[in-house]
Amino acid sequence: MIIGEDVKEKIIIIGEHDKRIAAEISLYLSEHGLVNIRIAEDGCKIYEILRPLYNEPEQIGLIIVNEELPQCQVNEMCLTLSKNEDGYDIPFIVFNSSNKNGLIHAQNDNYHVNNLIHFMSQPVNFSELLLVISFQLIMRHERFLLHKQEERLINELAERKIVDAKLKYLVVHDELTSLLNRQNFERQLRLILKRSNMLHQNGALLFIDIDRFSLINELEGFDIGDRLLVDVVSIIRKLADKENLFARIGSDEFCLFLENKTSKDVKQFAEKIRKAVYESRFFIGDVCYSISLSVGISALNTKKAVYHPSELITRARQACNMAKEKGRNLVWEYNEKDIKVQERNRDVFWVPLIRKALLENKFFLVFQPVVDLTDGNISHYEVLIRMKGLENEVVSPADFIPVAERMGLIHKIDLWVIDQSINFLAALPTNMSNISLAVNLSSVAFQDESLLPTIKEKLELSWVDANRITFEITETAAVDNFEQTRNMITKIRALGCKFALDDFGAGFCSFNYLKTFPVDYVKIDGQFIRNLINDETDQVLVKSMAEIATKLGKKTIAEFVETPEAISKLREMGINMAQGYIFGKPELTLLSNNTISLVKLMNGPHKTPSREVKN
Repeated sequence: MIIGEDVKEKIIIIGEHDKRIAAEISLYLSEHGLVNIRIAEDGCKIYEILRPLYNEPEQIGLIIVNEELPQCQVNEMCLTLSKNEDGYDIPFIVFNSSNKNGLIHAQNDNYHVNNLIHFMSQPVNFSELLLVISFQLIMRHERFLLHKQEERLINELAERKIVDAKLKYLVVHDELTSLLNRQNFERQLRLILKRSNMLHQNGALLFIDIDRFSLINELEGFDIGDRLLVDVVSIIRKLADKENLFARIGSDEFCLFLENKTSKDVKQFAEKIRKAVYESRFFIGDVCYSISLSVGISALNTKKAVYHPSELITRARQACNMAKEKGRNLVWEYNEKDIKVQERNRDVFWVPLIRKALLENKFFLVFQPVVDLTDGNISHYEVLIRMKGLENEVVSPADFIPVAERMGLIHKIDLWVIDQSINFLAALPTNMSNISLAVNLSSVAFQDESLLPTIKEKLELSWVDANRITFEITETAAVDNFEQTRNMITKIRALGCKFALDDFGAGFCSFNYLKTFPVDYVKIDGQFIRNLINDETDQVLVKSMAEIATKLGKKTIAEFVETPEAISKLREMGINMAQGYIFGKPELTLLSNNTISLVKLMNGPHKTPSREVKN
């Protein structure tokens, strides 16, 4: 039988007190490639050979031992060394004089079934010995592979248990900070709210936001941002009680719920957190960052139960937003009277109604005449938008336009108004082709890149003369983004459309911008017109506006004209046109007569002033 190359280097120990027999066995094995032979004349010598190899059992091939070897308990040695827990079992060949041959196959003679122990009788049959050695080494290798396979399976099971445990942990915890995640936080908070409502217990939720955290990420990278988050959490953890619910619910947003705390205690604790973080210093290399927190408080009100965690979290978030708006690094308690809270409540109510109106075409246009003060002819009509409410009642733009601007719906409304206004002109009969419209645009209309191509395409498809369209933009909106607005107006005017600067005079830089702003009309803000007859200051200002606009080649329009006296005064000052309820309210249709008798209006009975609603 050929001995494998990987086996030839293994150590073969021959435990034989008869030196002649030991030499014969050693010589025979050497001739067949097993050259690493160690001879032991007694049991002590065998252990002496094995001792240095304690940490390298794989170096040992097998042990050949005489059953009558001096100073050796052969049975004990075989049982001990042929069954190692590390898988490196040492095979034994035991020479005996009892003519017992073969592997141990039963639990007798104090041997175990699976031990690699083979008995051979003397005198030695060398060819049989070589076969037994080869067989024992193969058996040993197979058992080693089996042991490793079992060990691998055990390790895989252990690793799987670790992964399962980690996954279960991550399901309810944030991986970076080890805090509760939002889902687990809300689940536990729901139970607390239920108990607090039943027992009328106090408590409060802190919504904690790191000020300008995104700036750290941009300057230093996300790894540094993560380190900072962990440091901030560590500071808060040291101050909070272990039983407090503490969760990370956003990138740099945290919620901390305090049970059985008075309002005073909660505010003091929130200030303590804010101060501790603000006074800490976070070093990143040689750079030192000072971090601040904005903290919003939403207290449990025992008089008004809170049943859902999201309600409490939303209130705390709104309070936190107020803290940010007030300058950051502040603690702010939720108050239903805060302007932002009221805006949020309006947004929640109006947004679905606005979306529904856009989808179901529940917006409609009304038209109010703008009258030339020299001859009473209607110069054009201002287009105003209205909306049908839940019960088809007419909703003023003052109710839904601010919401649409805050919630990003205003661009669709702007485009709808433009589309419907041009459609209206296109549908007029030929004898009314002189009718022009002034279309109000929102304060953010000129930030919409689709505005110019939409107007251009609509005019081309409808064949409406662009000169019949005047777009109105408020002075404050124009000033807020002056260059971009002026560039957009210039491009739209190149199509042939006109422009009016609405609410002129309401800002502080009106005259400065007017000289370079490309508009055709200047609409004087109604605050200067309402009390024009009785206020000399208003008269001076309006007259100045008229003179400057005229010298700059722009026509003037007075808004909110409501009395005959105002008409006379405006004509006297040189105002070109006027608009107000005295001439006509916003209506669904145009006036049948294109001329209004100014003499009749000024000499007629005095009307009770009404307030015009503009979009």
